[in-house]
Amino acid sequence: MKLLIYGKHYAESNQPELEQIAQLLTRYDVTVAIYGPYLRQLPDHLVDQLSSVETIEDRAQLSQWSPHFILSLGGDGTILAAALLVKDLAIPILGINMGRLGFLASVEKSIIAEALHHIVHGSYTTEERTMLHLETNLPLFDNDRFALNDFTLLKRDLSAMITIHTYVNGEYLTSYWGDGVILATPTGSTAYSLSCGGPIIFPGSGNFVITPVAPHNLSMRPIIISDDSVVSFEIEGRADTYLTTLDSRFETITASHQLAVRKCDYSTILVHLPEYSFQQTMRNKLTWGRDQRN
Repeated sequence: MKLLIYGKHYAESNQPELEQIAQLLTRYDVTVAIYGPYLRQLPDHLVDQLSSVETIEDRAQLSQWSPHFILSLGGDGTILAAALLVKDLAIPILGINMGRLGFLASVEKSIIAEALHHIVHGSYTTEERTMLHLETNLPLFDNDRFALNDFTLLKRDLSAMITIHTYVNGEYLTSYWGDGVILATPTGSTAYSLSCGGPIIFPGSGNFVITPVAPHNLSMRPIIISDDSVVSFEIEGRADTYLTTLDSRFETITASHQLAVRKCDYSTILVHLPEYSFQQTMRNKLTWGRDQRN
């Protein structure tokens, strides 16, 4: 079995977990590669615990090496970055939560040994998560115009509110006056959209959600649409430039940009351990069903 360890930032507080992972992968005789920028942050003694280590610097090397899994060490942002590296290679990602909330990185540090045991012995499931694809008339995002969580249009800094004319399948929907608008996948429904009052959508439900950000017209509410829809936007305001994002990546745009978002042609594949359920994750992460007074 070949496995890529992916991370963004090494934290000394996570050293015990990293040592455990290295020891387990060596015991299971797993062929290991480490993402180059992360490898260069790791102490030598951690790397030395692995029997041998390859280095993967970019998508081309990842495609050539072709691991069976990616082990993402961090929070949900690390999984988003790993999905950007994977793109359309269909390599399953298992997230070990070394961050905070961790909706996507659902495996807690306390069950690392159990998680790796399941992976090595094939007792796991995979789930395809729908992504967004951005079409634009001008170059943006180095042609990596896809997102696992969400696409947003936002005003910049402390500028006046903006107007976003929104169309679904070519038909005018409405104009949002406010700080911006979010188009989120079911995966992204528990991210920025949720903090702006959007609903939680089950993975695989076949929907997107359009969520306004601080709307001036108070009758505006989040809208759920089919993921077969194409949503296009025209933006205007007093400022010369605006902000657009795909997950954690951002670009500056102008009113001359023509933007349309649709379902991506490929998906991100997440690995789940036995007895995983989306409902259980929601209960655990959002403390549903618990009386906090006792």
